Amino acid sequence: MQRNVQIPYSLFINLIRFHLLDFYEDEKKIKTGLEQKLKAMSDRQLYSEYKTAKTESEREAARQKYLDSRGVPEDYRW
Repeated sequence: MQRNVQIPYSLFINLIRFHLLDFYEDEKKIKTGLEQKLKAMSDRQLYSEYKTAKTESEREAARQKYLDSRGVPEDYRW
């Protein structure tokens, strides 16, 4: 299955400049932007697993993983 990923325009331009024009000064911005995107994709996957789990125990396990990933403290959870 092929999936598309959307990234901010500025990150796209930085990637073009990095790869096609050998402009390495934005390397740190690119790394940060890609890490943020990967984290967002991972969080979305965990949230989807939580919402589509078939059993209550699977749903609760997925919810806990999602909350852990988001950094929600234990005392803020229900």
